[in-house]
Formats: sequence, C-alpha cells, structure tokens
Amino acid sequence: MAFSDHQGEFVKNAPLQAATSSIPAGSAQARNRWRAFLLALAILLLAFCVPLFQLARFAAASQLYSYVLLVPFISAWLVWIKRATLPLSARPMRFAGAIFLALGIAVMAAWLLAGHPGGRMARENGLTLQTLSFVLDVFALVFLFWGKDTVRAVRFPLFFLLFMVPLPPSLVLATDSFLQYGSAQVARLFFGLSGMAFLQDGLTFQLPDISLHIAPECSGIHSTIVLFITSLLAAYLLLRTTWKRALFVLFVIPLGLIRNGFRVFVIGELCVHIGPQMINSPIHRKGGPIFFVLSLIPLFLLLIALQKSERARSGTKK
Repeated sequence: MAFSDHQGEFVKNAPLQAATSSIPAGSAQARNRWRAFLLALAILLLAFCVPLFQLARFAAASQLYSYVLLVPFISAWLVWIKRATLPLSARPMRFAGAIFLALGIAVMAAWLLAGHPGGRMARENGLTLQTLSFVLDVFALVFLFWGKDTVRAVRFPLFFLLFMVPLPPSLVLATDSFLQYGSAQVARLFFGLSGMAFLQDGLTFQLPDISLHIAPECSGIHSTIVLFITSLLAAYLLLRTTWKRALFVLFVIPLGLIRNGFRVFVIGELCVHIGPQMINSPIHRKGGPIFFVLSLIPLFLLLIALQKSERARSGTKK
C-alpha cells in the first residue's frame, strides 16, 4: 500500500511538473520575462545603433538591398501573428544562447581585428560582419530568455532575420555571374525558337543591326532575391509539407533565369523590329518590375497546385 500511495503521489505531481515547463501567457511571470527580454533587446539595439544606422542608409541607397529595411518588421509581424498560440517555455536554453553570443562576439572581433580599411568593398564586408554579429546576438537573446518550445515556434521568423545581412561582395559577384550566363542560355533558347538570326559570344548576342550584352547590372539579382524571399514567406505561411515548401522555393531559381532571359529576348526583338533606339527605352531601363510581376504568375499557379495537392491528401487521410 505504501508503494501504491507513493506512486499515486508521483502521478498527481507529474502534470504539475509538466505544467511548470511553460509559463501561462497572461501571468505575471510571463510579463516579467517579456519585459526583461525587451529590455535586453533595447540594450542590444543601442549597442549596435551605429552599424544599424549605417545599414539603413546603405540599404536605402542600394538598388540591391532595398528589401533589407523590411526584414526586421516582417520577422516581428510573423511572431505577432503567433502571439495567441506562442508557447512560453519556462526553461531557457542558456547553453545554446551562450554559443550564439560567443559567435556574435567572435564575428565582431574579426571585423575589429581586420582593421576595416576604407575601400568600398571593405566597407561592405564590414557591414556584413557587423550585421551578422547583431543577428547572432538576437539569436542569443531568444535562447537565453526562452526555451525549446518557444524557439521552435519562432525559428522561421528568427532565421528570416539573416536576410538583414548584406551578401559579401564576392558572393554577389558569383551570383551575378551565374545569373548572367544562365540568362544568356535562356535568351539563346528564345532567340532560336523565334527563328531570328543571331550569333552568340558568351554574354553578347549579335542580332541584325544591333549587339546586346548582358552586363552585371542586367543579371536580375535584385528581383531574384526578392522573388526568393517572397517564395519563402509564401511557403511558410501557405504550405505545410516540407518537400513541397522546398520545391516551391527552389522553383525560383529556374524561374529567375527564365524571366531574365525572356527580358533579354523581348528587348532584342524590339530593337530588331522597331529600331536600335529601343535599347534606351523604358522597357529596358525601367522594365524590371513588369517582368517581375509576370514571373509571379507561374509562381502563384504552382502555389495553388501545391495547396490543392495538400488539401486532397489531407482529405484522403480523413
């Protein structure tokens, strides 16, 4: 009987122990934890106010990184829409938080020890390292104040903050090159299908009465990155299956090449059939948004198809 009573006491206490692993959303403990977290975040923002201000100025003046200004607000919104169901873990993951904090300090130390000379490329690398250090420190705060369930619930908004980090110039050059040559191959296919006479030499197309060259600024890297970010958000919010999310996001790569190759083809056709002056027309200089919107159509159709397949699968299981 003594063993039975002890076992009963253990069973009664088990739910209580499980309950203490999370904090009730409206409790004083939850409010205090949120206050402490927001205070720590405010201190972190104050510590990084100079590089963050430099990042904002850089992004506002950059054609490539204009999206950076929206990233923290999108992350905050993604957490906000989960606020009603967000689990508040009582046991912070302090070891993981310490690792991210150490990584953030190490990245900042690497920038400081490098001497950060004043060239444009060096400044961009410095901004990359400083912003990465800030994002890693935000990761650290989340782990230091919240536990496993909370981190799991906000992992996408948290890692979405990495889009704040400007790409290293070397990676931008490599991406530009990939998009240039990929777009050239797609444009070659379109020109071939149209029956137009042309000669191709790498990134240059010799058409009747005009020569077209796919320059780095014509690679479409900005619209491709924005399309990639858009697909990530749509996959996270509207799809449930991991492999379908991955398929939807990866579809952006060939879609970006097709969009840019088609743009080259359209400009070439206009120059041949209307006149070489079309190379300076708005369709070339400011036509990027038009082709970006056009690329959203197949992306949207794929999203609808994937959603229908998920609904059909869930209906079959029922």
